[in-house]
Amino acid sequence: MKPLRYRGRVLTGAVALSLMASLADCHEKTAGSLALHPDRMPRVGAVDARYQSYNIEMVEVTGGRFWKPYPPPGAAASSDRYQYRSPIDLSNPRLRKLAAALGPAYVRVSGTWANSTYLADSDDAPPAPPAGYGGVLTHQQWKGVIDFGKAVDANIITSFAISAGTRDSSGVWTPQEAQRVIAFTRAAGGAIAAAELMNEPTLPSIGAAPAGYDAAAYGRDFSVFRKFAQESAPDMLILGPGSTGEADDDTSAKPDNLRTRDLLKAMGPGGVNVFSYHHYGAVSERCDGPRKADGALAEDWLARTEHTFRFYQKVRDELEPGKPLWVTETAEAACGGNTWAATFIDTFRYLDQLGRLARQGVRVVAHNTLAASDYGLLDERDFAPRPNYWGALLWRRLMGATVLDSGIPIAEGQHVYAHCLRDVPGGVALLVINNDRASPRTLAVGTSGLRYTLSATPLQSRAVSLNALELRMGADGELPPLTGVKFPAGTLTLEPATITFLALPDAGNQGCRQ
Repeated sequence: MKPLRYRGRVLTGAVALSLMASLADCHEKTAGSLALHPDRMPRVGAVDARYQSYNIEMVEVTGGRFWKPYPPPGAAASSDRYQYRSPIDLSNPRLRKLAAALGPAYVRVSGTWANSTYLADSDDAPPAPPAGYGGVLTHQQWKGVIDFGKAVDANIITSFAISAGTRDSSGVWTPQEAQRVIAFTRAAGGAIAAAELMNEPTLPSIGAAPAGYDAAAYGRDFSVFRKFAQESAPDMLILGPGSTGEADDDTSAKPDNLRTRDLLKAMGPGGVNVFSYHHYGAVSERCDGPRKADGALAEDWLARTEHTFRFYQKVRDELEPGKPLWVTETAEAACGGNTWAATFIDTFRYLDQLGRLARQGVRVVAHNTLAASDYGLLDERDFAPRPNYWGALLWRRLMGATVLDSGIPIAEGQHVYAHCLRDVPGGVALLVINNDRASPRTLAVGTSGLRYTLSATPLQSRAVSLNALELRMGADGELPPLTGVKFPAGTLTLEPATITFLALPDAGNQGCRQ
């Protein structure tokens, strides 16, 4: 038989025949209803145990000007894109409780501001950063990150300063500042699990890099970084490049932007342990992007994350073959998100992205942010959960690390993603998204289970219901029980514009017993 190409891999012989048979059996379409057989769904991969992760921007930790939240409806808009915020209180009990419920995870402390942040020598910040830096991180603030990570089971990812203060007289990056960060982290009882040299090197002009910074300069700096990391932090994964903004084609949008392919060539082969990139489907209205959510459930919008993946997968395969893929920063839109990023309509994108990328082999996805601006999972004022948080919590409780193939091709109204059910041998969990605003879908499932359906009216609501009951935190800050509704084997109706998780503990999937 001819080789079978499946999910980017080439299969031959008995393996290909077995997979074809499994896919043929695992679903069928009968009388307009999708029929699933979860017991026959084949394993197609696995994600990291910390797959669903999040960012806390460095500027949140230090305090500073970050994307200003939109005003309430009817209030006067401001022309200022930014707003000063005091350093985030990472010891806040509610914040820790909500973050811990998503663990284990990675917490990435980075962002554009990290490229020029200086670690002070004490718990007090100097009145101004040293020459060549734009911000100051105190010992107390970084220790707060370390303590937060331990409390919520979130391993730390970061990047290092690369601004003028880190460079020698010839403009070459030096590791002294990074060494101070590593040394203090260890002294404080912490560890950095993984790091990129800098945030978004494809956009050097906005990232505090020297004027005229090019791929050759990055390759030179990265060689210094790689040697430093291997010698000073051998247990720290080297991530990179952390690119963004070039998935539409293989050219940069602006003359001073850099191409990932050129960066990797300048770095040389074997430069990273993990290939990392960022994805935003658009820039927000704050930065003159789209101002309406009309297309928030459209197929082309939901597919943008896969389009970006394909672009970077091709570059990875060419220049860093076999390296794991991580998305270290992503959200609804760059520049803090749109007005609807804090509403239920964005939960379709959030969960669909997790399902798509897991199926494609991405190992980690870090959402930007946990609790800042409009794309935060939590409201930055009181850490109240937003709709995306509730979706994240259901994913964490139900979707295990082993990825299955549902056998259902993606089409409007039928986005069906399958994983092994977390902590239940043989069990299967399904994420079923009906992004059709008008028509219901039916799904025939050959086993009984529990159903968890998220919905909201209107779709751009900050309140979300689980099985028709609004989700709210208790007065004492406790999370509500996320209780599923039992259903027998048979046909389920999926109402328009709803998101449903199905827990099938008795599926009997052999691939989920390992």
